[in-house]
Amino acid sequence: MQDMDKIYEEYFETVNKYLFCLTHDNNLAEEFTQETFYKAVKKIDTYKGRCKMSVWLCQIAKNIWYDYCRKKKKTTNIETTIFPEETNSTSPEEKIIKDEEKIELYKRLQQLDEKTREVIYLRIIGELSFKEIGDILNKTENWARVTFYRGKNKFKGGKS
Repeated sequence: MQDMDKIYEEYFETVNKYLFCLTHDNNLAEEFTQETFYKAVKKIDTYKGRCKMSVWLCQIAKNIWYDYCRKKKKTTNIETTIFPEETNSTSPEEKIIKDEEKIELYKRLQQLDEKTREVIYLRIIGELSFKEIGDILNKTENWARVTFYRGKNKFKGGKS
């Protein structure tokens, strides 16, 4: 059990950030992080060391998220995460312009392939390093870096 305490301390932040990137909700991310470690304790004997512990934990976390989405038939919407609610000092004209910008941004993000979107979310919203992103997605740090920059260029309308 001491080993699980050490694992919890070492990987809590990584798993929590990853889940926040998926859920865009601090409370859900924290709840699912706890559930992830609970399931990890129950299934620790199935961990064979073929991947890094962080990758194994994030795979458990992702499965918990997918189960939740299936149960709730919920789709995520990053709009509210990227653009918090406007302040009362915003004029109606400014709000309309910002709403149009949000819609355009969301449409452009959705045009990216799933892996590229996931890398961008993990990097920008989750504030994870390219190494952490590579570990979570079972890829290399360089792959995560290249995918991010190519996605950023596609998003800007440039060429990859």
